[in-house]
Amino acid sequence: MFIWVFHRVTGLLMIIFLGLKFLTSFFLMTREKKPDWALALHTSPVIDVILIICVVYHALYGLRTVIMDMGFKREKFLFWFFTGLGTALTIAMLIIYFTRDY
Repeated sequence: MFIWVFHRVTGLLMIIFLGLKFLTSFFLMTREKKPDWALALHTSPVIDVILIICVVYHALYGLRTVIMDMGFKREKFLFWFFTGLGTALTIAMLIIYFTRDY
């Protein structure tokens, strides 16, 4: 039950934060004078970290759901496997995000 709710919540968060990213990029690309609020939101590392976490877990738990729908019955194993894989991928992606040079 927890994974079902978490999968739906991460999907909604991705819609909200990606929409916010697209909206702020529109304001930053089309205006001569860049609004401070758009620049602050678009370059916010908090939003980027939330997006990384949401995308990784949403993708992996969606893959887990597909595997279970195909007939794999070991739900507890899949939960721990994809949770561990998601944690490792999230940590790796956050390390890459915070150590980039551009």
